[in-house]
Order: sequence, then C-alpha cells, then structure tokens
Amino acid sequence: MKNDEQVRTLFGISLTERPKWHQFLICSSGFFFGYLVNGICEEYVYNKLQFSYGWYFTFIQGFVYLFLIYLQGFTAKQMVNPWKTYVKLSAVLMGSHGLTKGSLAFLNYPAQLMFKSTKVLPVMIMGAFIPGLRRKYPAHEYVSAVLLVVGLIIFTLADAQTSPNFSILGVIMISGALIMDSFLGNLQEAIFTMNPETTQMEMLFCSTVVGLPFLIPPMLLTGELFKAWTSCSQHKYVYGVLVFEAMATYIGQVSVLSLIALFGAATTAMITTARKAVTLLLSYLIFTKPLSEQHATGLLLIGMGITLKLLPDYKPKNRAFPSTESSRPANIDNEMAAHQIRSEKDEERRPLV
Repeated sequence: MKNDEQVRTLFGISLTERPKWHQFLICSSGFFFGYLVNGICEEYVYNKLQFSYGWYFTFIQGFVYLFLIYLQGFTAKQMVNPWKTYVKLSAVLMGSHGLTKGSLAFLNYPAQLMFKSTKVLPVMIMGAFIPGLRRKYPAHEYVSAVLLVVGLIIFTLADAQTSPNFSILGVIMISGALIMDSFLGNLQEAIFTMNPETTQMEMLFCSTVVGLPFLIPPMLLTGELFKAWTSCSQHKYVYGVLVFEAMATYIGQVSVLSLIALFGAATTAMITTARKAVTLLLSYLIFTKPLSEQHATGLLLIGMGITLKLLPDYKPKNRAFPSTESSRPANIDNEMAAHQIRSEKDEERRPLV
C-alpha cells in the first residue's frame, strides 16, 4: 500500500507538517512570483522585440527545465510511475500550448482571454469523468467559479482598447485548448491521487521529456524552427531573457504541481484564474491608472467568488431517531408487565372442567 501521507516539499520547504493555509500561502506565492516574472519577460520578448516564436521558445524552455531538475538532484531512477503514464499527459499539455498559441492568429487578445478565463469550469466538470478522481463539487463551488470568471471578463473588457474579435476557426481552436486544459489538471491530479509517492519533480521531468518531441513537427511544418534560429542568432541576448524567464516559470510550474497535489485541479484552476485579476490590479496600482465603475464591478464579482470558495462545506449531521421500543415511556412498560402478571394469576384460579 502506498503511503497516503506522502511528504511534500517545495524547494526545500516542508509542506506536509504545516497547516493548510500555510501550504496554500507558500505554493500560491511561488506560483504568483514565477508567472509575474514570466509575464514581464513575455511582454518584452513578444511585444517590444516582436519575436513571436512560441513553439521555439517553449522548446528552449523545456531544456532549461531539465537542467534545473538535474540540479535539484532528480534522475529517472527515482521515478515511481512507468513512462507510459505520462504520454497522454504530455500530448494534452503540448496540444493545449499549440492550440492556444495558434488561436492568436484568428482571435485578438481580449477574445482569447475571455475564453481562457473560463478554464476553471471545464476543469471542474471534467473532474467527474477522469478515472481515479470522479470528483463531485458542491453547488456553491460552481457558483464561486462562475462569479470569478464573469468578474475577470468584465474587468478585462474594461481595460481592453479593442472589442473582442471572433473567428469561427479561432473559436474552435481556443475551445479545443480549453478541452485540453480540462484534461491536463485532472490527469495530473489523478496521477498524484493514484500514486501518492509521485513527486512534483517527477511529474515535471517526465512531462517535459515526453513532451519535447511533440514540439518538433509544428516547428518544422510552420518553418518556425529556422526563422527563430536565425533571428535569435542575430540577437543572442534573447537567449538570456528566455533562460531567465524559464527559471522563473520553473518556480511557478513546481508551485502549481504542489497546489494540484495538495488541493486538487479545480482549486488550482481558480488560483490561476485569480492571478490574472491580481496582475491586472497591480498594474493599475503601480502605474496609477484610473479605475472605472466597470473595473469596480469586476473586482466585486471576483471578490465574491473568492470569498464563496473559502466558505467551508456544510455537512448536515445525521439525526439519530430513537427506535419505537426505546422511545416508549417506562411507565407504559411497567403497566404492560403488571397486566401480564394479573392474567397469569387469573389463569391459575380458573377451575378445571
């Protein structure tokens, strides 16, 4: 039997012996830090430098992951699951990345963010069908997810300079990415649940090793491999930015896997959705942008969704109803016993015929 109380650590920090809110705070802090730096680097590379080589950058990022995992001391000999466990997971992971990046050719940023903000809902729904999970969520968690999603969409549209631009092909691609995302977190949680000895390092190592070959066909078919190689060779400092971004994203990825192992895929999806709102709000506070009523409405709905999520589950206690025999008053039992005794005495006095 596997040890259900598997020791969880995050970069040397023990999580198992800590209270749940300590675990949540530590993992969420690592996730927010990693992806905040990731967002800054992406803004610099994609917008300022106009380098939109997503497949190639993801490929480079994978090798940085493997190097950092090696420095952490993890090797394939420490694996507790067979390689085939991660084939489906890696295919879903790369499919999600590919469809998300490809949809940008047909959808503008506000439209894509509107779709991606709904990620938590398909993750919750798919959790009921994944073997090894079969999760059922209380009604208030679905309401919480809807409030969070709607609030983020309202906040995003208030900040958008352009209206959402929809294309049939783009909608199909981003919808496919959402389906992939709904499988991704739940498959990761299922592996952690079915084999609690699985570590975050193993999950990231195996999904990266198995997933890297999936990136080669789209790079070759689109010609991105040679274009990216030529562009980055002319601007070698881009590799420094990519390595720095990959190091920060590595912290975020390991933190996300810790959240999935400890709190489940749905809770993690809500945190990743809330991160978008926090990032947007920080940009307003730091750069002193004016907040409109639409921003306030979005923040209010987001706050309501998070608050509702934090409410404990209500489980009504089963009331023990006393049995009929035990609920009868003692005087009734005494009267029945006395009546039986009188009947026996009457039988003895009756003359025999």
